[in-house]
Amino acid sequence: MAHDDPAPLTRQLRIHEDRGHLVLEFHGEIDILAALEITPILDSATGGPAPQIVIDLRPVEFFDCSGLRLLYRARRRVLARGGRLHLVCTQPLILRILRVTGLNRLLPPSASPDEALSRPGATSGSV
Repeated sequence: MAHDDPAPLTRQLRIHEDRGHLVLEFHGEIDILAALEITPILDSATGGPAPQIVIDLRPVEFFDCSGLRLLYRARRRVLARGGRLHLVCTQPLILRILRVTGLNRLLPPSASPDEALSRPGATSGSV
């Protein structure tokens, strides 16, 4: 599928395919209200067998604990189904949050989708 601009599913989420992976692009403010809208779509995207998912946080302007819960939820669901989850993030504040919480060890962030998809498997550890 081409890299054309996909129609947003919510104000904070766009989805497209890239090299056999479903890319969930988060936008704007990822807070509790955004998480409520994103969760059912995230669950649908990670619900099949062996989901291949990329979560791209580059367009995010605000990210709080609700965003962390979305990442942990996605990781748990993907691992439980034998899939792979890659994270793309370049925002210094979000990278710091990932580092402080230790999530960067479970979901190592890449600087671009190309870098993420060149990794053998960014999910590791137990569910």
